[in-house]
Amino acid sequence: GYPESLTDPSYHAQLLVLTYPLVGNYGVPDENECDEHGIRKWLESDRIWIAGLIVGEVSTRACHWRAKQSLGKWLGAHGIPGLCDVDTRALTFRLREGVTLGRIVHGTPPYGPFPSIADPNIRNLVAEVSTKESKIFNPNGDITILAIDCGLKYNQLRCLIKRNARVILVPWNHKPDPKQYDGLFISNGPGDPEICKQVVTNLQDVIKNKTDIKPVFGICLGHQLLSTAAGCKTYKTAYGNRGHNLPCTHSGTERCFMTSQNHGFAVDPNSLPADWKILFTNENDKTNEGIIHKCSPFFSVQFHPEHTAGPTDLECLFDIFIDSVKAYKNNLQYVIDDMITEKLKYVPSIQERPKKVLILGSGGLSIGQAGEFDYSGSQGVKAMQEEKIQTVLINPNIATVQTSKGLADKVYFLPITPEYVEQVIKAERPTGVLLTFGGQTALNCGVELQKARIFEKYNVSVLGTPIQSIVDTEDRKIFAEKINAIGEKVAPSAAVTTVEEALAAAIQIGYPVMARSAFSLGGLGSGFANNEEQLRILAHQALSHSEQLIIDKSLKGWKEVEYEVVRDAYDNCITVCNMENVDPLGIHTGESIVVAPSQTLSNREYYMLRNTAIKVIRHFGIVG
Repeated sequence: GYPESLTDPSYHAQLLVLTYPLVGNYGVPDENECDEHGIRKWLESDRIWIAGLIVGEVSTRACHWRAKQSLGKWLGAHGIPGLCDVDTRALTFRLREGVTLGRIVHGTPPYGPFPSIADPNIRNLVAEVSTKESKIFNPNGDITILAIDCGLKYNQLRCLIKRNARVILVPWNHKPDPKQYDGLFISNGPGDPEICKQVVTNLQDVIKNKTDIKPVFGICLGHQLLSTAAGCKTYKTAYGNRGHNLPCTHSGTERCFMTSQNHGFAVDPNSLPADWKILFTNENDKTNEGIIHKCSPFFSVQFHPEHTAGPTDLECLFDIFIDSVKAYKNNLQYVIDDMITEKLKYVPSIQERPKKVLILGSGGLSIGQAGEFDYSGSQGVKAMQEEKIQTVLINPNIATVQTSKGLADKVYFLPITPEYVEQVIKAERPTGVLLTFGGQTALNCGVELQKARIFEKYNVSVLGTPIQSIVDTEDRKIFAEKINAIGEKVAPSAAVTTVEEALAAAIQIGYPVMARSAFSLGGLGSGFANNEEQLRILAHQALSHSEQLIIDKSLKGWKEVEYEVVRDAYDNCITVCNMENVDPLGIHTGESIVVAPSQTLSNREYYMLRNTAIKVIRHFGIVG
């Protein structure tokens, strides 16, 4: 997200330290490329606003198909200094003591004391970054939004235009006339909200106008200005909040969301007037992240729901704002607070807390194998212990960590097969079972037990991911149908049960194809076929491992990117990390080199894939 961050007007007159160890891998795209509305396509404004960039290591080679130049050349062309080979972790450690004024000194420092550093916050930075003249975007839009430019990011325009709004962008000190617009939007921007007294006065007139009420939405500095107009106090924070993964809790639902932030000032929630209430709160430092009027359609948030760079989790706030504008334009009732709560709420189907849990362990391990399910199973056992839940573990291998003495309450050294597992259930009578800590073997065993109605017979609840979700993800045909149902794409494929069906499917899909067994361990019975002869041999082998064979269009040579997504029973989703394979598709996962996190994905690509990953895990109802 560095092209977006460097062109974010909120960073005006700041030295920006990026703590990511290696910066510049995907270079800089064409800075002059614009969309159909004349807005720069890949940047957040028409220039770089930072005063200087400080990184640990910079990449001089740009590895991306959109790259036009390296990060260093781009900075140089705009006359912005950049420093690399700096221990940014040590620097951050000092900066965490409080926001600091700084300077970059070139060459040997002069003898004697330095002159004092000018504090940019005493300047009117908003006036420096704001547009100097009014502009209209998407002139044929359904509704008119007046956007006050205090340092607006282009993605705020994109989010409004995407919802077919006609946007009038005006300078920071423009006095809004309710007859001019259907809804009022106040953008982000740099500096101290106390400097922008003109905007506050204008906003006070807007929210006090009871005869012509129009919805108002503020972001970041816009939130601070609307809060000040409402009667709140603001203060300079010790650290500020800057970054892509800051957790904010919504007051109405108590659900937590990942947000993108960039601010050094905050609103004091204790100064909130009686007719306003808190909308969001930062979980890290408990600072205010949003307010909303109890009756009128006025609300604002401290974080950036328009993201870029950052998570897109709360872009839906733009939908609610636009819907409220349409409702008020047509003289309809619309309570924004209720609509946000309705949009963000999730009713979980929580089962009764189990007393004793059966864990299907990692299965047989050979020397040299990674044993990742031994690790995850050990974590599962520890988690149950912390919750004071009794654990029974089935694992055929004595040489594993999870079977260590004192870890599980009881261990059965038995094969992970339906017959043995039923015997253990009959003897131990657990109230719950965990199937996702034993790899493919445990998943297949769980599916067989469900088919035989063993869990139902002994009244055992399947904890975490439901059995149906396991079946839906393991059956490649069902998986492809479900992915298509949410508007995502998979490689053209067919599920077959005979060699002749496989050959017919390959002709329809077109060679080369990939054949793989369903419900089998990774790599078993899978491979690429360039012609009928190769596929016939592969199909014979694969159908000896499984009843079903999947014929996929070969994507050999494509880039492979993975996301580790975790979802809990309350629908909270986080991407623990993502991975980029150095080797192209076609190299078996166990033999390819993987880098975590990804290195050559742009912000837009990273979050597009993250959104898809989260959409998929939610659609299948995975818990874990």
